[in-house]
Amino acid sequence: MSDTDTTAPVVLDVWCELQCTDCRTALDDLRALRARFGERLEIRLRHFPLEKHKHSYAAAQAAEEAAEQGQGWPYAEAVLARAEELEKRGEPLLTEVAAGLGLDAEEIDTALIDGRHMLVVDADQAEGKAIGVTGTPTYVIGGERLDGGKSQEGLRERVEEIAERLLAG
Repeated sequence: MSDTDTTAPVVLDVWCELQCTDCRTALDDLRALRARFGERLEIRLRHFPLEKHKHSYAAAQAAEEAAEQGQGWPYAEAVLARAEELEKRGEPLLTEVAAGLGLDAEEIDTALIDGRHMLVVDADQAEGKAIGVTGTPTYVIGGERLDGGKSQEGLRERVEEIAERLLAG
């Protein structure tokens, strides 16, 4: 085993939808996990826009552009904080949030028009469906899927147990 193997972080994929208030609630757990594990846990935002939320697909694309600009998670958190407003205002809110974070809002708008991130969002959604994701938030860590769409009770503790086990090797 090489040195890189022992320092590789454990990966937590979070299947999320940026118009989902349950995903907003899950942010507290994600912040706690970041605080506990730091760099040892890589939390990856995976997109799973739901048909019932008409702006979630655009929001996922905008989040990908924000990630390209180095602000993926801050952007996702800022959009989730305004999920109800996104329902009413749609894409103008997405560029407004970007501007508020100091991102190139015009580039976010252009990305929504040219669809440059559609393939990433589609691939995330297809992979999610393939592994049995049906709602958000859903966590995947160490090959185990934890569904937070119905209840998030005890999920952070379960993620912590799995991460500790994987880190202990």
